[in-house]
Amino acid sequence: MTRLNRRDLGLLALRAGIGTVLAAHGSQKLFGWFGGGGISRTAEGMRAMGFTPGKPSAVAASLCEAGGGLLLALGLATPVAGAVAAGGMAGAASVHVSNGFFAQKGGLEYPGLIGWTAASLGIMGPGHYSLDHATGHRLDRSWMVPVALAAGALGTTLILRKRLKENAEDED
Repeated sequence: MTRLNRRDLGLLALRAGIGTVLAAHGSQKLFGWFGGGGISRTAEGMRAMGFTPGKPSAVAASLCEAGGGLLLALGLATPVAGAVAAGGMAGAASVHVSNGFFAQKGGLEYPGLIGWTAASLGIMGPGHYSLDHATGHRLDRSWMVPVALAAGALGTTLILRKRLKENAEDED
């Protein structure tokens, strides 16, 4: 195998793995598949974690995970998919940050790693074995990487600021 093929196969394996995990996790929230609670139970959980209003927060988190994951697995609109998935995982990590880093104690290790991987894939690109490649990279332009990551960071910052402000008001 040539170096190019190994790299492209590695990107395919990484995209398929992380994208499938994200898509499955998001579909638990969105549709109740794989033993998940569906959107109504996810909305209750979001409200309990301080994300208000609960249902729009649940829909946004579900779509970031399911949609971003599916797009990553397919290698379609990879910069946007990586940024969307990373933003969703930043929100998830914010829930766990008070528990420290490691997953054994409920920390942010798992959502942080998934978000970091998704963002990295958005930066690296999908590789040869992808729908982006098959479509001539129409949805994977070099300018999209910084735009998608900046938009994702801005959106995540605004959501987390709103959540922190609402939580502080609830404590008063």
